[in-house]
Amino acid sequence: MAREKVIQFGEGGFLRGFVDYFLHKLNEKGVWEGKVVVVQPIEKGMCAMLEKQNCEYNLYLRGIEDGKVVNERTHVEVISRCVNPYTQFDEYMKLAENPDFRFIISNTTEAGIEYIGTEKKDDRPAKSYPAKLTQLLYHRYELKLPGFILIPCELIDDNADHLKECILKYAALWELPEDFVQWIQNENVFCNSLVDRIVTGYPRDEAEALWKEIGYEDNMLDTAEIFHLWVIQGNHEDELPFNKAGFHVVWTDDVHPYKRRKVRILNGGHTSMVLGAYLYGLQTVGECMKDETVSAFLRKCVFEEIVPTLGNNETDIAFGNAVMERFSNPFIKHQLLSIALNSVSKFQVRVLPTILEYKEKFGEYPPALTFSMAALIAFYRTDHANDGEEIMAFMKDASVADILKKKEYWDADLSGMIPMVEDYYRLIQEKGMKEAYRAVLA
Repeated sequence: MAREKVIQFGEGGFLRGFVDYFLHKLNEKGVWEGKVVVVQPIEKGMCAMLEKQNCEYNLYLRGIEDGKVVNERTHVEVISRCVNPYTQFDEYMKLAENPDFRFIISNTTEAGIEYIGTEKKDDRPAKSYPAKLTQLLYHRYELKLPGFILIPCELIDDNADHLKECILKYAALWELPEDFVQWIQNENVFCNSLVDRIVTGYPRDEAEALWKEIGYEDNMLDTAEIFHLWVIQGNHEDELPFNKAGFHVVWTDDVHPYKRRKVRILNGGHTSMVLGAYLYGLQTVGECMKDETVSAFLRKCVFEEIVPTLGNNETDIAFGNAVMERFSNPFIKHQLLSIALNSVSKFQVRVLPTILEYKEKFGEYPPALTFSMAALIAFYRTDHANDGEEIMAFMKDASVADILKKKEYWDADLSGMIPMVEDYYRLIQEKGMKEAYRAVLA
């Protein structure tokens, strides 16, 4: 039987539809031999349910690839066992004693990598993920065993740097020896990473039909899109031969350019499209892609404004085309209102940098993305906005000019955009979204 080589913090749909699938395929293709031990990072989790199924489950990957509909099922069996540190703390600490363990992978949500600072080294277990990890690492250090390669998948900037910083804070809080701090720094490799795959998780509406297809009940059934990208700092292809197995995994010294492309094109495309599309009467991303007007607007945003600002190279254009296919995925019903949550902060991070860089580069504001700011203001005038109470109250009543001058929302003074946004906003109010779209696309 293959040896356990990976400790994975997190048992949710994303890791099972992404990392565990890749590792399973490495085994299947005969380029690697290893098993994963899953650690439940919070008290209430799904480890018991996973163990009931011998830690096996089915994953459906579905979407459009090269214009064709793909729907494939994989029976994933790379997880050997689960450990719940809340009920099996000694078993959890024993993981440090196995010299075969080489990798630590995690996805404990964006809020998981945090320093709380009230835990004690002897807690069984400590509360936060970095504190639990520090307990495990310290035991490993005491045994004079080699460190790990750590690849966090949490969706925050510089996720591995942030994780390491938290561990060092716990080492200081618990007054652990300086030698341990040196061991963390020198014997462990922290790899920042960027993950990209829409994992739609347990398919509640279709579960029974899929169980019939599989031939038995699978309560850990998982679904995801076909597309995947994993960008990892460093190069450990010799130990995890993802490229050899044909996966789109990029080993690199710098994750940032990939992050920028993904946030600007994929997330920026979403945010610039959904608010106007909702006012236009649509409900899902799939409906947007089928509507000639809204899909033309999105293409204008992506290929005439976002991609040229990034540099208009072949990689950016290819990523833009892949995003169009992903948004058209007939298996994903992505609700516009769920994407619209907290749109002010999303717009500031995802869309505004492109608007300001476009102005700097081409001497004028990009029409479609600037129009999306007017659509955002119009959307926040309705009762469908979902954001902080103060933000919603201000956005509902303030003038367009006052909204654009609100530096704390935008991290910039957008006074220069006022005339153009006011014109678009007036057009939306007086003529409706259909005519407003027509004007922008003309």
